[in-house]
Amino acid sequence: MFKIIFSLWLLLFVTFSLAAQETKDDLTRLQNGEDLNVLYRHEANFGIFIHSAAGFGIAYRRGNHVTAKRKRMFETELTNFKHPKEVKSLNSNFVNSKGFIYGKLNAVFLIRTGIGFQNVMYQKIDKKNVEIRYSYFLGATLGFAKPVYLEVKKGTSPPLPSVERYNPDIHKQEDILGKASFFKGFDKTVIYPAVYSKFALSFEYADRYNDIKAIETGTILEVYPRAMPIMAFNKKQQLFVSLYLKMIWGKKWF
Repeated sequence: MFKIIFSLWLLLFVTFSLAAQETKDDLTRLQNGEDLNVLYRHEANFGIFIHSAAGFGIAYRRGNHVTAKRKRMFETELTNFKHPKEVKSLNSNFVNSKGFIYGKLNAVFLIRTGIGFQNVMYQKIDKKNVEIRYSYFLGATLGFAKPVYLEVKKGTSPPLPSVERYNPDIHKQEDILGKASFFKGFDKTVIYPAVYSKFALSFEYADRYNDIKAIETGTILEVYPRAMPIMAFNKKQQLFVSLYLKMIWGKKWF
């Protein structure tokens, strides 16, 4: 009788030990992002990108699942923006002259905030696979146009540098000594609101299911109700189209 009771207790102990170990192993796999059969409902990611308007930027997104293959995403981006006609010049008539962009009226920086959806086209079935998603966004942009200040010559013998806001009606290219300090003119910055839309494809390749590592490429269309002046000798534009390439890192959680 004693042997039977001991055997039953031993069997129960081994069963509970194995169950506890299995539960612990499952929890460890879950925490390490090794379990594929888990739906992480929330995510956040950070990105850096370059775009065809000769600039770069940083981005942040938060998302949550609407369905198993569809997420609602909120994004914020900060980037600079350059006109395609910007060409750096150097006045060879003066020693120690600085580089400047002739005709540039304003240095432009953009803050975008939008909402959109991300949909899975090809779902990852193994950690070695790549998940392919497409996404689209609509949002608002604030364009900050900071006036460009230049060092221009005053007098003839010898010429003295004077820091002035660039005026295409007054400042001739041969009189420009170079660009003034970048921080000059922040108090005269003008804000131009706009709306934007974005379409993107992303390729997620993280080897853990709760991590995010992705490459994204897409196009952005931006419309300004009031044209933002960038270059003096070019027609003011209200519509801008740019392409971008982004590297993304982030995390998923319940």
